[in-house]
Amino acid sequence: MSQYQIAVVIGSLRKDSFNRKLANALPKLAPAEFSFKQLEIGDLPLYNQDDDANPPAAAKRLKTEIAASKGVIFVTPEYNRSIPGVLKNALDHASRPYGQSAWAGKPAGVIGVSVGANGTAMAQQHLRNILAYLDMPAMGQPEAYLHAREGMFDSSGELGPDSKKFVQQWVDRYVAWVKSFS
Repeated sequence: MSQYQIAVVIGSLRKDSFNRKLANALPKLAPAEFSFKQLEIGDLPLYNQDDDANPPAAAKRLKTEIAASKGVIFVTPEYNRSIPGVLKNALDHASRPYGQSAWAGKPAGVIGVSVGANGTAMAQQHLRNILAYLDMPAMGQPEAYLHAREGMFDSSGELGPDSKKFVQQWVDRYVAWVKSFS
């Protein structure tokens, strides 16, 4: 059984998204004592503060899964120079009601891939601002703004050799980051 359960939040709902492929590759690069659980965020209704006293079942499930994790990895695309709405909605649900955030203290890793040359730099910066407020210590280095181009993934969706080497370095640092909080 793994010693470190890591929650993975994918900011894209598309089944064949580059970020989902990247999220699927992460467990293969981590040591055996780490396991990864991709959290469902597509079924969350829009956050409404009126529901704080009686949150929807999907929000309760999300908070429980985050609470059971030793850390969180956010794998996100960039939409209009920021994070996708579905990701912001998940962040809001799991941080509410005020003072009962499931995110607080969870060591975070932020990584993402997009077709743009800047990767997901702006989305990650916006996400890091939110994580700071949510009291999530976010790994600062290495930054990983991946540009989706030919060879990044092979025909079966696996990381290509150059991408794998870079992402492996990122995973190794994230593993050390999480362990530093144990």
